[in-house]
Amino acid sequence: MSNPTPPVGPGLPETQTMVSDTVTAPAPHRQGKHKQAKGGKPASLWTDAWYDLRRRPMFILSVVIILILLVMSFWPQLFTSVDPFNARTCDLSTARQGPSAGHLFGRDNLGCDVYARTIYGARNSIVIGVLTTIITTLVGGLFGIVAGYKSGLVDSVSSRLTEVFFAIPPILGALLIAATFRGRANSILLVIIALAVLGWPMTYRIMRAAVITAKSQDFVVAARALGAGAGRIMFRHLLPNSVAPVIVVATINLGGFIAAEAALSFLGVGVLSPDISWGLMIADARDRFLEAPLPLIFPAVFLCVTVLAFIMMGDAVRDALDPKLR
Repeated sequence: MSNPTPPVGPGLPETQTMVSDTVTAPAPHRQGKHKQAKGGKPASLWTDAWYDLRRRPMFILSVVIILILLVMSFWPQLFTSVDPFNARTCDLSTARQGPSAGHLFGRDNLGCDVYARTIYGARNSIVIGVLTTIITTLVGGLFGIVAGYKSGLVDSVSSRLTEVFFAIPPILGALLIAATFRGRANSILLVIIALAVLGWPMTYRIMRAAVITAKSQDFVVAARALGAGAGRIMFRHLLPNSVAPVIVVATINLGGFIAAEAALSFLGVGVLSPDISWGLMIADARDRFLEAPLPLIFPAVFLCVTVLAFIMMGDAVRDALDPKLR
């Protein structure tokens, strides 16, 4: 009688490497997909996921959009020759003028070029989203893997602590932090801290749940039997087998943090002038929206496309990594 196929949970690889250097327990491959990697070795979760992602139009489209946005953020001079930080490029006599050959998106309430400000505004919005995501992923992932592995008192205390943070509405809490310390630190740094303080518990829960599922697997039992310490088990064996769902959540959260920064800037406690962000541009243009809608519409469109691109990429990665969604 053949042995039943072991269950494969979301975020766990189908082929798990035992701690022994000579023993490997290959798991069944996904039927009809990439069977083996180069060299005849069984395909890993990441190899199989990359094979699947390359065939998803939604993933390809989102990656193209994100790459364009990243180039726009770090090399805005490639897209416009106008420097929006130079006051001489603004002319009050041309305020709220419509699009023209020299000003594709028209001019805003101060006579500044909307296209140039939109291009330069991408940098702060994306940098805030990326740095906040990195901080929340590292902090939440570290706490989550320790709590999930240790269990007991450590797990109970950390879980109660995260519940306190979950009880605070994210935008309201970030608004309170940013407003309280406004003027005492750089506005961009303050937004990152405010969003990170309230954003790490979600990553903590995802990592903790993945570790609790993975630590009952045979490769962890074998590692303990061979005398591996807690640190080696957590970071050598559990982390690689639990990080997949965290990557998915981090990708989706990145778009959410960009939107949250725009909300804080719109409310006047996020990025402040003379810095530029899409949320700040929307806030500046709202009072004259009926008279001149384009200075608000263009940064809003860029913001929506950016958030949608990261969410689309996160959904595609989730579908590729989770066998139950295939």
